[in-house]
Amino acid sequence: MQILPKILNRSTKTQPTQELSVPDTTETTSLPQEIKDVVVPYYEEEPTVSGALKELVPTANGSLRYLRDLLPCIDWIPRYNLQWLMGDCIAGLTVGLVVIPQAMAYALLAGLTPDFGLYTSFAGAATYWLFGTSKDIVIGTTAVGSLLVGEVINHVHNSRPDTYTSPEIAKTLSFITGLILFGVGLLRLGWLVEVIPYIPVSAFITAASITIICTQFPVMMGIPGINTSEEPYKVIIATLRHLGDTHLDAALGVTCLILLDVVRRVCAKMEVRQPARKRVWATISSLRLTFAMLLYTLVSWLVNRNLPEDRSKFRIVGHIEKGFIHAGPPSLDGALIRLILPQSPIIIVILVIEHIAIAKNFGKRFGYQVNPSQEIMAQGTANVLGPFLGGYSCTGSFGASAVLSKAAVRTPLAGLFSALVLLLALYALTAVFYYIPRAALAGLIIHAVLNLIASPSTVKRYWRLSPFECLIWVIGVVVAIFTGLETSIYVTIGLSLALLLIRIARTKGQVLGKVSIQQRQSAAEKDDKTNGTVCPSKDCQVSPISAQTRDIYLDEGRNDASNPDIVVASPHPGVFIYHFPEGFNYLNQAYHLQNLADHVYAHTRRTTVPSKADAAEAMWCDNPTSFSDQDTSLPTLKAMVIDCSTVNNIDITSVQGLIDTRNALDRWAKPSPVDWHFGGLRNRWSRRALATAGFGRVTQGHSHSLGNWTPIYALTTSFAGATEADECSELSRREKTLDAVDEGGNENHGNGSAMREVDGERTDEKDMAISMSMSRVDMAVIRTGAKEESIHSSAQRLRPVFALDRPNFHADLAGAVAAAVTNAASRTG
Repeated sequence: MQILPKILNRSTKTQPTQELSVPDTTETTSLPQEIKDVVVPYYEEEPTVSGALKELVPTANGSLRYLRDLLPCIDWIPRYNLQWLMGDCIAGLTVGLVVIPQAMAYALLAGLTPDFGLYTSFAGAATYWLFGTSKDIVIGTTAVGSLLVGEVINHVHNSRPDTYTSPEIAKTLSFITGLILFGVGLLRLGWLVEVIPYIPVSAFITAASITIICTQFPVMMGIPGINTSEEPYKVIIATLRHLGDTHLDAALGVTCLILLDVVRRVCAKMEVRQPARKRVWATISSLRLTFAMLLYTLVSWLVNRNLPEDRSKFRIVGHIEKGFIHAGPPSLDGALIRLILPQSPIIIVILVIEHIAIAKNFGKRFGYQVNPSQEIMAQGTANVLGPFLGGYSCTGSFGASAVLSKAAVRTPLAGLFSALVLLLALYALTAVFYYIPRAALAGLIIHAVLNLIASPSTVKRYWRLSPFECLIWVIGVVVAIFTGLETSIYVTIGLSLALLLIRIARTKGQVLGKVSIQQRQSAAEKDDKTNGTVCPSKDCQVSPISAQTRDIYLDEGRNDASNPDIVVASPHPGVFIYHFPEGFNYLNQAYHLQNLADHVYAHTRRTTVPSKADAAEAMWCDNPTSFSDQDTSLPTLKAMVIDCSTVNNIDITSVQGLIDTRNALDRWAKPSPVDWHFGGLRNRWSRRALATAGFGRVTQGHSHSLGNWTPIYALTTSFAGATEADECSELSRREKTLDAVDEGGNENHGNGSAMREVDGERTDEKDMAISMSMSRVDMAVIRTGAKEESIHSSAQRLRPVFALDRPNFHADLAGAVAAAVTNAASRTG
């Protein structure tokens, strides 16, 4: 509560003004005794570098918590029970059947044989439960990740032909990215994920899905001779030119694609029509990929069983060795690593974003907390260990994770059961995999990625949310189609960061004015729980929630969403309020402060009329209106109020800009300096920086120039440590105060203007006394000068919210405005 204590006003007649604005804690004894009897002094302790460094030193409990968080499984493994085991077993086996065809298909996207997909999924399923914090995540192969791995393999082959094999490149890439991810998770840098905006990732996924469809369409149609490693638009053109070369593969691929889509749609409708069997239909829909592969593998076997091994009616997967025949350490060849490292950032970004997005989505849906740093660490572990089994880069798979969540999984241990299914496939089903048609796998891939493309309704929603970001999304998709995915992600991230910088650096600040409002509600609709409209009709009646009015502050330029018909008034002639909408830093300080100065020059006049000699000595760059006839109806500049509600940290450039602006405005307002007030500045380092620059208090030299300047503080009543007797004494004192105010009526006790100014509202002593607010009663006691009991117990005295030695740093904007207006009025008077 902002107050101007009369007892402080009385002290200005007997004590020097500067003693009320104590510059440091060494001057506490200079406070008048009558102030000490009312207010418990508080002086801000400035932050220090050593103190900040001490806060970074981990405590013993923090270190133990960190070590415990590295293995989240130790929290739930001791509580594992038979019911959890049954749920995990069913869910894990179900997902294992779904993952097998997906893993084999996605491995083909990476330019590898299908068995590498099985190795990769096995490594992810077998290791995630140790380090992961989500029960619904399945780490394995993904369409986008496999496509990126394939692009890196092509890049290395083009740079060093016939030097490294594709499995060698894929394993080394996975190992390097895994080490980086593991380090990021170990250092708890998961918050870095938030640096990447959503729009570039969305554009990339859509572009990658289009690229995947372009590369798999010729395989599904059986069209040979298409170089699918080229830009998507070239692949589309080449495919259209060779449509006449379609082979028998198209019959399998197209029908597989149609079959998968029909099963998905039918199951979705049956889930709605038969809610009691919703889980059954969801399971059938989840297993449609497995059923489709079994069906087309059977068809392929019937067609090709009597043909020699080197011949087939259409392209099939072919021979796959049993077990982990590609197991072994990854290559750490220096030349290979130098070729891979420049390609790693985009893969790391996409793998992490995709995984964290899936984990957070399921965490919100099922009500548990996901640790991004730990998820990245689990992902890194799978990518580091996977290459030793023959795997390549992996991340969370949305499709498999969705199946796992629908299968009522209970804990992350379900991944072990999925790993057992994959192990069985590697050792017992490789002979069956021989007959899988490649066209059917291509149809499966296209079916899986179709859902990843942003729909027109999604793009329309982007436009409604942010037109500029929607434009960036379109640019990202177009760039990917014509140049490639790597260029697309860098372009969209660059444009997003540029948009962010422009919004920070060039968003115009607001000069605020005052509007008095009342809180009201619709009397006709207040009991209508179904109607979300407050006042839907002209006949709607409103009733006040409170008869009291309060002030809010709106943009004087009316560039906000407020009603343009209301009148926004200046808080006081010569007092200006400025709001930083996007913070205050070196990027925008020059723009904000120049706009502020221009507004002040346009709406005030010089305090001292310049003489001809002054005009002759003026610089060529000075404001020409400074030395010409000015409008005498304009007020002189008295105070600046800076709304710091959006400001946290302040850098040196910003502080220097404020100093320069203060000096310029002081020259404009001389001989009286401008009174600067800051509202809502809470950061201790920022307060220290501004105090070092001379803000926050009035210096001894300026106190006389500002006239009858009086500090205004935010005080609160605290009963910390008070006994029951203390509280009874306080209540008795309050009752006597109310009686004294009632008897005194409207009598002026020496400073009526100050006594009637409460929170910027004009009121009399009796109105203040009627308020039952504790802080209001305290304020009435101090400001009316009523004869109250001495308060000797520190538990009953008022306490300042912020330091007494920096009175111009106010608790909020309303307090800063009240202080500026009060002191400006006293200077005018």
